[in-house]
Amino acid sequence: MQHEHHRNGNHLHAVFSDAEWARIAPHLVSVDMPLGQVVYESGDRLTHVYFPATSIVSLLYVMEDGASAEIAMLRNEGLIGIALFMGGETTPSRTVEQSAELAYQLDARLLKEEFRGAGPVQRLLLRYTQALITQMAQTAVCNRHHSIDQQLCRWLLLSLDRLPSNELKMTQDLIANLLGVRRPGVTEAAMKR
Repeated sequence: MQHEHHRNGNHLHAVFSDAEWARIAPHLVSVDMPLGQVVYESGDRLTHVYFPATSIVSLLYVMEDGASAEIAMLRNEGLIGIALFMGGETTPSRTVEQSAELAYQLDARLLKEEFRGAGPVQRLLLRYTQALITQMAQTAVCNRHHSIDQQLCRWLLLSLDRLPSNELKMTQDLIANLLGVRRPGVTEAAMKR
């Protein structure tokens, strides 16, 4: 299913030139992403990239023993699948949907073609990647120097900043996985500002 309004649904789409948009838009597919859905598992081959519109996704680093912790969160400011154009064919992290909303899917091959053009799309994706790496660094510092309560507060604020309302619907298990803690260390799942 395709929608007329998806250029405004994602900030990266909004800054594509008309020519770039004309090449990409016909290939975008609207997809619903249910709460808790694993979009990509660590090591998965990237066949598609996703441009979140209203959905919020978390990138998780998964340890050898199966434990995980969130390394980044994104919504309509970015895309899922940067490893594809950064030289990899697989993703090093797990990607999990945390808001049960909408994203736009694009065949990985098409994005790679746009990136290889070495034009404005490439520069835009590299700038976005730099911003994502900065967020990952801030998360690493927070995880090292802040208490679990402080990490939870940071995570709640980041999540609520990305939602259109002040209500967050989330399972305790998902919050625990994102914070890298056992479930008893997590407070109530549905929280309001």
